[in-house]
Amino acid sequence: MLAVIEHGSRRIRVLGATAHPSASWVAQAAKNLVMDLEDLGCRARFMIRDRDGKFPALVDAVLKDAGIEVVLSSIQTPRMNSITERWIQTCRREPPR
Repeated sequence: MLAVIEHGSRRIRVLGATAHPSASWVAQAAKNLVMDLEDLGCRARFMIRDRDGKFPALVDAVLKDAGIEVVLSSIQTPRMNSITERWIQTCRREPPR
């Protein structure tokens, strides 16, 4: 699952889910996110993301073109993106019924 959380409102946007994520799938999800934000008139300034190899340079380029600065989380620093980490833990512990 690929999700984005707005830190100010803690609103969660699930961008998609797949059993086999690929770099092209993640890049398309980033393009869809940018289009959705533009449609809503919402302006994001930063995207904090981890260093997973599934994030190709194309994702960073799409976000940069939209005026969003990509900030890479530090290695083994779960507190840097604590809101997202906590939401992921909740999803793992409490599956939908």
